[in-house]
Amino acid sequence: MSTTAPAPAETDAAAVRDAAQRAAAAAPGVRAAGGQAVDAALRTAAALLRERTHQLLAANADDVEAAEQNGMAAGLLDRLRLTPERLDDMATQLEVLADTPEPPLQREVRTLPTGERVFERRVPVGVIGAVFEARPNVTVDVASQVLKARSAAVLRTGSAALGSAKALVDLVIAPALAEHGIPVAAVQLVPTPGHAGAEALVGLPDLVPLVVVRGSGDVTRKLSALGAAAGTRVLAHADGGGVLYLDASATEADVERLVTAGTDRLGVCNRLNLLLIDAPAHDRLWPVAEKALRERAIEPSLAPHSHPLGHEWALDAGAEAHVTVTTVDGPVDAALTAARETSGLAATVCAADERAAEAFIDAYTGTGVFWNATTRLLDGYKLLGLPETGINVDHTPGPRGPVTYLDLTLRQFVVLPAAS
Repeated sequence: MSTTAPAPAETDAAAVRDAAQRAAAAAPGVRAAGGQAVDAALRTAAALLRERTHQLLAANADDVEAAEQNGMAAGLLDRLRLTPERLDDMATQLEVLADTPEPPLQREVRTLPTGERVFERRVPVGVIGAVFEARPNVTVDVASQVLKARSAAVLRTGSAALGSAKALVDLVIAPALAEHGIPVAAVQLVPTPGHAGAEALVGLPDLVPLVVVRGSGDVTRKLSALGAAAGTRVLAHADGGGVLYLDASATEADVERLVTAGTDRLGVCNRLNLLLIDAPAHDRLWPVAEKALRERAIEPSLAPHSHPLGHEWALDAGAEAHVTVTTVDGPVDAALTAARETSGLAATVCAADERAAEAFIDAYTGTGVFWNATTRLLDGYKLLGLPETGINVDHTPGPRGPVTYLDLTLRQFVVLPAAS
């Protein structure tokens, strides 16, 4: 009698459900361990990142070598690669998170006319999932945020980073949890690399009611739609691309500074992607911006464009070193263009005129808006002093911008008898 092997999608779905069930079983242990134990585990994890740098870099080197052989573009390789400096930065962020005082578990809202007291309480979700691109550091970022929010995590990363992520879980996160009496199963890494695993993770609202989806493009939007259909709350970071508007009042020094600062890394979502120049000042400001781009070895994409203005170059494998350039008619037109043509992640107005800056800020509806500061600051750690699970750009109520552990709990109302 012959048997048929399970299809790859079935194998991935089974692996995800197994991981979710283990995380769900561990979640009460995370909540019971308490804040001191979680913070101590985060500090231990930071120490292990530094102590085990050699082993972690070796695992990452294997991933990078395989990715290079498979033709991964330079911008994506930059996201994948770990260095001693990046590991140390990850450790520092864990220490900062551990040292961050938590808000009170419960706060009083009001006293009802009948005397009862109304309180608002923070309640853990239980299990939080995460789907993210091939960026090993996100493994630690998300796991630490979820643990700080007193929940368990199910992590699914891109196949290119799976070896690095496994090393981070096995060598850093798991031993740190075990040392402080927190169930090791509280952080689960999905071991299969197929896309079916990501789709399965957003389809388990009974086990994983909240999933953070990082990445960009059609895949992320598809996962959001699948999650919505299944009844899973998805916090999605689907598209990025920073905008820089050069107002007629901008100084040459600020133009050079902001173009340079916005292009230090090309494989990240908050980099300079679309450059808007006030038409009357084009001839004065464009040579300054062009020179700064050339010094970064970045090619401007000039009109007429064969692509949408908001085309995200960070995701265009092999063509990351581009910035789209066009003219606009003043700060309001610039703000509306930025909001219309991009995801609304972040935009900067470069201006010496306060009225022009305020006009741009008032008209722009995106997640982050900056005056004479780079969009690269739209990052949880840089902006809020906390690691992030991702950046949410929804145009609906809910956590927007960098999502941190403070956004990963449920709100519960508690009504108590009148004070005696």
